[in-house]
Amino acid sequence: MKWNLRWVAARRDIWRPTQLLAAFQEVGFNPSLSKVAALWSNKPITVRLDDLDKICTALGCTVADLMEAEPVEVADSERQAEPRAVGGEDTAGAIRPVPKPGSGGRRRSLPPN
Repeated sequence: MKWNLRWVAARRDIWRPTQLLAAFQEVGFNPSLSKVAALWSNKPITVRLDDLDKICTALGCTVADLMEAEPVEVADSERQAEPRAVGGEDTAGAIRPVPKPGSGGRRRSLPPN
């Protein structure tokens, strides 16, 4: 995900975390300045839905304005490691279990009485 908080804030002529905090406080959202600075300078790992709603209200935007999906590159090795059903198609060269030598396929003896 791409975090576009600075871009959305700039559209409202907000250029610093302290100005963003003031905009938040206008709508009754009172995070600490350190939390606002972290949202401002980094892409957050998590954001509470309640907080996201308040951020959107304060900036007059939608969640789609704040967050933008980015395609994820999948490595070729990860594509090839897809799980397959046992006994499904494309089993050429599959390895099957081999009985232990010396067992001769005999049944086990019964335990003593």
